[in-house]
Amino acid sequence: MGENQNAIKLFENREIRAAWDDVQEKWYFSVADVVAVLTDSADPKQYIKKMRSRDSELNARWGTICTLTTLTASDGKRYRTNAATIEGILRIIQSIPSPKAEPFKLWLAQVGRERIEETIDPELTIDRALETYARKGYTREWINQRLQAIQVRKELTDEWQDRGVQKGLEYAILTDEITRAWSGMTTRQYKKLKGLKKENLRDNMTTTELVLNMLAETSTTDISKAEQPQTFSENQQIARRGGKVAGIARQALEAETGRPVITSLNATDFRQLITSIVEDAAALSVAIDPTESENQED
Repeated sequence: MGENQNAIKLFENREIRAAWDDVQEKWYFSVADVVAVLTDSADPKQYIKKMRSRDSELNARWGTICTLTTLTASDGKRYRTNAATIEGILRIIQSIPSPKAEPFKLWLAQVGRERIEETIDPELTIDRALETYARKGYTREWINQRLQAIQVRKELTDEWQDRGVQKGLEYAILTDEITRAWSGMTTRQYKKLKGLKKENLRDNMTTTELVLNMLAETSTTDISKAEQPQTFSENQQIARRGGKVAGIARQALEAETGRPVITSLNATDFRQLITSIVEDAAALSVAIDPTESENQED
């Protein structure tokens, strides 16, 4: 793993050790801590051993799911400990026959159902995005602007796809070129300024920042359509030029207002993903009343 930053996450007032990997941009959570919380086991390591013995598929993938990560123990010393990403933790939870694990399993079933529904009716994805932003406290005006930003980004990536740009690394490189040209920072530096880790940068932009980022991306799209670049190097140059258009606008606005456009402000009401999952799972378990279901069947 690359350089990581240790932290403590709270779950039901119980501590779960975690480490943030700057390179992979992922949280890694202590498997033993999660198991201890969900099972109330006095010896989580022994519980994990038994769990692996009864779940051969989990045992076979254990080396892939878990990563040895240096975490601080209760004695204050640092030890290499089995840790897993959110995906890995959720897979492990599926093998825990505990009442505390049931809400997570219900939550996973709900998410699976929603993804199937979205495949049948993609418009549901937009509806759920709107509900999520509203639940997190964003204003209606900001949400409308964010949806427009999604459309602008989609038009840009469609253009990149038409020009032979590869998803993943090449998209990330071009995005960095655009961001650096208008903001003076790479995407990672921008996120660091706002104190972000896994959170989406655009979701933590002010309206002005979002508008300038949209200008940078739509300018890149328009220039690319006009010049039809053939190589990745040419796409890089166009990304810089598109970003520069918004950079000039940013400088002009800052000169008029006397204030910097780019700020460290972020969506402070954001919670870590693991906490959101806990809340969603808890809400789902309350909403599902077994006795009510039985009455309905009758």
